Amino acid sequence: MTERGSLIVLSGFSGVGKGTVLRLMMSRYDHYAYSVSATTRQPRAGEVDGRDYFFKSTEAFESMIERGELLEYARYVDHYYGTPRAYVRQQMESGRDVILEIEVQGALNIRRMVPDAVLIYMLPPDAATLAGRLRGRGTETDDVVRGRLKAAAGEARHIGDYDYVIVNDDAEQCAARLNGLIEAQRLRTARNLPFIKEIQEGLEREARDN
Repeated sequence: MTERGSLIVLSGFSGVGKGTVLRLMMSRYDHYAYSVSATTRQPRAGEVDGRDYFFKSTEAFESMIERGELLEYARYVDHYYGTPRAYVRQQMESGRDVILEIEVQGALNIRRMVPDAVLIYMLPPDAATLAGRLRGRGTETDDVVRGRLKAAAGEARHIGDYDYVIVNDDAEQCAARLNGLIEAQRLRTARNLPFIKEIQEGLEREARDN
């Protein structure tokens, strides 16, 4: 069966719980690699440079763009976000499924560059729940929350560009569903053509020699 890892793109509205679900899933299964994104936004409480994001100045980020060090990058709510190229390639070649937690523009860029990437969009149970989660953070002003809700309304127009949607109504259950979905991708026939050919040729030999 296939040994090369999959490239999994996970997007979702700000406040939908992507980080929580991913931490739960990756704590239970060891075949995932989380691709740490670079960003120019300020760290939130509890976030660690190099673990949650690579926090960069605008000048440093733009230098990474010029040197071709990013698989993709995009600008979202006045900040840059991007995916370091070398780490993703290395992890996939080692057989690990690489998770990119990125926004819509970056995801669509990935789809153009890596057509077999799997795009998954995480949704809240309803719009009111999302608004409540954003306000409940207590880390952002009302203006910032309104900006994120406005951005979410714009993002919603692109959900149809994704391969799958998954609803985060319970983080534990969502983590289990997400893992199951990703595992199923490894079984697609298009990802296992060499193995299928090996089986076909083996059966032909057995039929001929016995």
